Amino acid sequence: MRVSSSTQNWLEQGKQQLLNLFLASPCPLCQRSTAAILCPNCCRQVRQCQAPNPCDRPLPGLAVVSWGRYEGSLRQVIGDLKYNGHREVAQFLGAELGQTWRDRPSGSVVDHRTRAGASSRPVAIVPIPLHPAKLRQRGFNQADLLAQSFCCFTRLPLHSHGLRRVLDTQAQHSLGRTARQQNLAQAFAVDPIQADALRQTTVWLLDDIFTTGATAQAAAQTLRRSGIAVAGICTVARAIAWHTDANPAHIHASSPRR
Repeated sequence: MRVSSSTQNWLEQGKQQLLNLFLASPCPLCQRSTAAILCPNCCRQVRQCQAPNPCDRPLPGLAVVSWGRYEGSLRQVIGDLKYNGHREVAQFLGAELGQTWRDRPSGSVVDHRTRAGASSRPVAIVPIPLHPAKLRQRGFNQADLLAQSFCCFTRLPLHSHGLRRVLDTQAQHSLGRTARQQNLAQAFAVDPIQADALRQTTVWLLDDIFTTGATAQAAAQTLRRSGIAVAGICTVARAIAWHTDANPAHIHASSPRR
């Protein structure tokens, strides 16, 4: 018995609809059923937080690339990743950050900092680590999950354990910039197993949120003391301006817990 082409199309559509039904899961922001990581409406709202210029206002000696502003739906979806265990969100956010990296204009601060003084060494990505106690509590390092997606998109090598967090520091969200720097002194160490490989690269750090830059600077200083070149840091979001010593109350209101 021959089946008409229209019947075949109808059967294929039915199979696809059933597949979508089984694959669908609640959107972490609105709980609507969706076959994607975020539903179309929430995806659009998150993308409205994207920064028009992701490469502006670098730190002294450290370029900063942030995909979006830490507000609205972007702030909510990062919170769902970190505090509600929605690990799949990292795949979406890491790819968005990767797209920003790949689409950076020629001659941008990213290209300049990557090439400067590095003898054209290849780029390597090192996520900001969590202390083992925090890692056990949360079950994952959000920076590493973001870096996995970012590196899958950009094809850059990932050194997940290039840095270790050796001090369980005080929560940063209640501290001003100077206090944050003091809090993070000696917080990081280079993994000796990966040190030689990292010395052959130019490192870009990766984290979820950039606030004052104290974490990035402490991590970069640790790597540089081991003879490893560091060009900058990529983050999904930027919370507040970092060129002034922010008031702790303002930071508490606008920046997240780690």
